Amino acid sequence: MPLLSSKIPPRSLLRFLLPSSSSLPFSSGAAAAEPRSQKLNRIADELLSLTDSEREDYSTLFRLRLGLNIPSSSGLPASAAAAEGAAAGAGEEEVKEKTAFDIKLDKFDAAAKIKVIKEVRTFTDLGLKEAKEMVEKTPVILKKGVPKEEAEAIAAKLKEVGATVVLE
Repeated sequence: MPLLSSKIPPRSLLRFLLPSSSSLPFSSGAAAAEPRSQKLNRIADELLSLTDSEREDYSTLFRLRLGLNIPSSSGLPASAAAAEGAAAGAGEEEVKEKTAFDIKLDKFDAAAKIKVIKEVRTFTDLGLKEAKEMVEKTPVILKKGVPKEEAEAIAAKLKEVGATVVLE
């Protein structure tokens, strides 16, 4: 048979068993309960007034003070999250190199319009009419999400035939 105390907290069990629990050394009187409740309400109000980043910092600090090694909300351990935050602050100067580019036809020489249309057709699956309409709508994005090497090759070919191309 399971113990009754496994389902009832120890203080509640003692209060139930002993008629005068106020004489116990760990019991709290009504006077002590009110300031404790006010203190907890004040702390709760202060925590709710924090911004999201302050709450994240607080939760990390709280875990560290308690000696817990619980992962933070980002899925990293608290020490790794703190290190990542420090690295992000120092690494803002570094710019991530883009790997995918959009090829934008900015303008073209009027004499080279036919050559530009033919070149646009070589790297897109457009027909003559669609390619002509696209070229006439300059500035227009010809292709999106192209790898760097391919984008540079296409831009070079378009520049050879008299177009001004921007990689975005």
